[in-house]
Amino acid sequence: MAACDQCTQGYVLQGEPEGTMVNGAYFHPAPTTTDSDSPSTRAVVLLTDIFGLPLKNSKLIADELSKRLQCDVWVPDLFAGKPPVTVDELEPLIPQKPGETFTFTAKLRFLWLFITNLFKFLNIKASVVDPRAIEFVKKLKEEKKYPKLGAVGYCFGGSMAIRLGSQDLFDSVVIAHPGGCSPEEIKAIRVPASWECAEDDQSFKKEVRDNAEAIFAARKGKPEFIEYEFKDYKGTVHGFAARPNMAMPEVVEAYKGALQQTVDWFNKTL
Repeated sequence: MAACDQCTQGYVLQGEPEGTMVNGAYFHPAPTTTDSDSPSTRAVVLLTDIFGLPLKNSKLIADELSKRLQCDVWVPDLFAGKPPVTVDELEPLIPQKPGETFTFTAKLRFLWLFITNLFKFLNIKASVVDPRAIEFVKKLKEEKKYPKLGAVGYCFGGSMAIRLGSQDLFDSVVIAHPGGCSPEEIKAIRVPASWECAEDDQSFKKEVRDNAEAIFAARKGKPEFIEYEFKDYKGTVHGFAARPNMAMPEVVEAYKGALQQTVDWFNKTL
């Protein structure tokens, strides 16, 4: 599978990242600060999709969040420099509109992609990546002393945000079209959670999404209640908040809406 401009151009955000790499993580300081030695009073950790730091989208989103929230934003390298796949390998195989399914050819290509990258996929298991992320966040909190710290996760990072939402690491989380997650993991979340959901998501199916909302709703009026919200974006599929198909206006608007949802949520809860 050779890389090509036609494969990726529809999913790569325009512009160039403005931040810098600091100890292996991407960093965009609050506009009122100039470097990582002058931390803001709150910060956000962005947990990337499966394409990691090589895909500039996560960095551009971090830049925008930093400007709108007036805070430091960090993007750790979840994969130690080795994401299992590239966007041009995987994105063309994924359905682009609600109601579409994987074609037989796409399934075969995905299977071949998985087999040929099996070792890399084994290295992104939760037991491998979660300790890496936890170590990063603990060190960040120890060094920067942020009074409030939030996390926003996309796709792969959304699943991680669910799991880390029970670890006393963050004060609030935003979960955008996550990958696989269990009811037990959702029930374990202990911080305010905002969910950005696609209309049709092969990874976060409607029954799983509805059950997640039911879990939070069942806590209303009880001591264990935590703030939450679920928003669905019409015309979208998995990945829209991180890799919008720029040729589809409805998807672009959903991407913008999800970004604003993230900003509003952290302004409310951090």
